[in-house]
Amino acid sequence: MGAIVAPFLFWAGISYLRKEHSMLIASYNPSEMGDILVTITAPDNGAQVSKVNKDVAQITTAKDQQLLGYNFMNASQLLPELKGQNGQVFLSDEAVAKLNEQIHAAGFDAELTADHDPKFVVGYVEELKDHPKSDHLKVTKTQIGADQTVQIVCGSPNVKAGIKVVVARPGAMMPDGKIIWPGALMGVESDGMLCGFRELRMKNAPDKKGLWIIPDDWQEVGEAVDFAKADTFFPAK
Repeated sequence: MGAIVAPFLFWAGISYLRKEHSMLIASYNPSEMGDILVTITAPDNGAQVSKVNKDVAQITTAKDQQLLGYNFMNASQLLPELKGQNGQVFLSDEAVAKLNEQIHAAGFDAELTADHDPKFVVGYVEELKDHPKSDHLKVTKTQIGADQTVQIVCGSPNVKAGIKVVVARPGAMMPDGKIIWPGALMGVESDGMLCGFRELRMKNAPDKKGLWIIPDDWQEVGEAVDFAKADTFFPAK
């Protein structure tokens, strides 16, 4: 809660920038968009430039040609495993290699890089302090791994130090299609989002504000969140 989020966008074309990009978000929604795979490597932050060739659309920023992503038309012909999928998809190394072949065949240089880092992890709120410019936001120091701690701004009413929570890391796609990016809230940097059960759309969860506070023995800090297990947390109504 209190995250930097960006709506999931459908792009239609583009130019080029760096050779490799470590963040990769992919989505496939044939019922709404047709047989198009959308890949995103960076947040949309202004005017865009589009270029389309051989069923590949490349999208960059207009200002400095930073790669924002690619759209792949007739995607299921290139990646048959997409058939039957809907929403966010997780691409294997082999799938990314096929996409890069298609990118080069279309005359573009900037490649995609497979991203297998979990985007929803168990975190532990180590410290909490007031936001200097807000009476309801808090600034947390949250551990997301053995040697990794991040600063996340949160506005949840039940946030406090000493709790385990779900952390959406930069590059996470929420169930409503929004993507989490690093940014700042009222001048304070925030590197992710602490998630409530409403944002996560957990099965049988109450419809109220608040973080999902994970039991201490549920999962270890830094582990990828087990959403199948999470859907058993609240009993059926």
